[in-house]
Amino acid sequence: MGFQDILKKSFVQGYMDVNISGRSIALILTTAAIFGLYLFVVYRVVNRRAVYSKSFNVSLVAMAVITAAIIIAIQTSMVISLGMVGALSIVRFRTAIKDPMDLMFLFWSIGVGIMCGAGQFMLCGLLCIGLTVLILVLEGIPVIKAPMILVISMDKTVSEDTLSGILKAHSKFYKIKSRSLKNTVKEFVIELKTSQESSLMEELSRMEGLKNLSLLEHSGEVTY
Repeated sequence: MGFQDILKKSFVQGYMDVNISGRSIALILTTAAIFGLYLFVVYRVVNRRAVYSKSFNVSLVAMAVITAAIIIAIQTSMVISLGMVGALSIVRFRTAIKDPMDLMFLFWSIGVGIMCGAGQFMLCGLLCIGLTVLILVLEGIPVIKAPMILVISMDKTVSEDTLSGILKAHSKFYKIKSRSLKNTVKEFVIELKTSQESSLMEELSRMEGLKNLSLLEHSGEVTY
């Protein structure tokens, strides 16, 4: 028997001889569920969007338990592990992840399942505590306030200098993003930063020839 045959035999036996007791399986799955519930609470606290998806949060708990079960199955048999690789390689997920934080929580849930399935409970606990502290610290850092968007329509006879004078007096910064002319109406889309929203709106509302006025606040990405 050559060296390669010995290596193959020991490799196969190392996988085939693994026998995990029912008590150990129950302990692993229960621990994965506990860490999954911890993820459930953290996601609910951190999530600050207007629309909260409870189904996504529940799926984080289920994904941790399912991943732990898959790791247990892979450890018990080499044949099952190869079958798992083939089965999972053909799975395609078409649900779009819109928030990067959701993607992070998905990887966190999968990592919890892998670590629990491998019996690395202490590592899993340290990861959860460390990530929670890191998220809370980074969430506490103030962000730059996004500029506001002013949409204004007025008669084309109104001078643009009149509008610019009002914006200079009531805003720290402004930039005209677009100009459009339809029949006798001019429309401007203006990006501006101001802490005097009320006075700015009152001043603009007194302009002659004003047709429409809207001041919008957005929570998108801010350009430095």
